[in-house]
Amino acid sequence: MRLRGWVPVVGWCAATLASIGVATVALQPVLRTATPGVAAPPVERPAAAPSVTTGAPPVTPPSPTPSRKPSATRAATTPAPAAATVDGWTVTTGADGQTTYTRSFRVGGGQALIRMTPGRVQLVTATPNPGYSVDTVQNEPGNLAVQFTEPNHYFIIHAVWHNGPFAEVSEVGS
Repeated sequence: MRLRGWVPVVGWCAATLASIGVATVALQPVLRTATPGVAAPPVERPAAAPSVTTGAPPVTPPSPTPSRKPSATRAATTPAPAAATVDGWTVTTGADGQTTYTRSFRVGGGQALIRMTPGRVQLVTATPNPGYSVDTVQNEPGNLAVQFTEPNHYFIIHAVWHNGPFAEVSEVGS
């Protein structure tokens, strides 16, 4: 009779261990970059396919609207260069001449806005959906992981600068 009480506990333990194992295997590329002195395997970019796979199309930030206030002087202003979209990244050039890549990611766990310049990846915003929490790992300027987590379920956005902007979205668990 006492054996019946242990069956659900043993089943729960087995499911928990399996979830931990799956999460550990899925997070290995991110964890390898977090270990000093251990090089992460190179990220391969397909030549013809888009670099990023997401479940939703990229969100392009709205363009600033011009001021309707008349100018006291008629000084010539230089219009901001138009933004282009490359592999889902919105590409702009700042006043300093530096190229900036921006992309919004929507996953089941929330939304993140990531900005890249050559060699540098920055998280602009990360908003988790109800029931999720958000964590980031960034051990070097050109490598960022954003993780949206609920019990036994993870969405990971891994963004790196590797000869240009590259990001990969993964889902672990259910």
